[in-house]
Amino acid sequence: MSDLRELFDSATCVLFDFDGPVCRLFAGYPAEGVAADLVGRLRGQGREGLLTEDEARSDDPHAVLRAVALTAPGSGFLAELEAELTRHELLATETADPTPAADELIHDLQLRGYGLAITTNNSASVVERYLTGHGLVDCFGHHIHGRTQDLLRLKPDPDCLLRALDSTRVVAERALMIGDTPADCIAARKAGVAFVGYARNEAKRDLLLSAGATTVVASMGLVLDVVVRKQGGTGGGMSVNRC
Repeated sequence: MSDLRELFDSATCVLFDFDGPVCRLFAGYPAEGVAADLVGRLRGQGREGLLTEDEARSDDPHAVLRAVALTAPGSGFLAELEAELTRHELLATETADPTPAADELIHDLQLRGYGLAITTNNSASVVERYLTGHGLVDCFGHHIHGRTQDLLRLKPDPDCLLRALDSTRVVAERALMIGDTPADCIAARKAGVAFVGYARNEAKRDLLLSAGATTVVASMGLVLDVVVRKQGGTGGGMSVNRC
């Protein structure tokens, strides 16, 4: 708990990954179905050879998109694939589940004067739609940094974090990212930004630790508790890990 408190004491700006720390975007619109649709489109065009067998079986649509970007950068069908993913993501906002305590944490951080930004592999238009519908968009303003047409810059590339640092005019040493994937952890490390991993289950926790995360929490409510109270205590459900 003290490590987490020190991270927030040192930060003036908090960068949120979107899908996970803010909401479960695909809670009612399964991501594996989206990934399968993207792979099916590639097969329909005779381009399944762009993916390895493991990539073709992936349940992560962003992993599929990034794999194609690596093998066929700048291609027209890659842009079509990205547009199709954006369409799916926009539909998914209709059934997305807010992450427990995330809304309260975002509002509290804003009230306490922290700068806020979104750094995500999702489309910025998707993030804006969700945040608008949940009364959060004004907390982030123009600091929503999603994927661009340069799909090689998806996390774990630090591009969206670097754009967030530039737009908020905060040096990396004064920023803190909250993310839930190894790609988030790696991107934060490349950008020189402190990282807090959010793991809603043991499998995600293990993946974050394997990626080098040193502080992992089991709920956003525990992060909120630290921000509000700024005091010691163990707090049930939190694990703070050092490598």
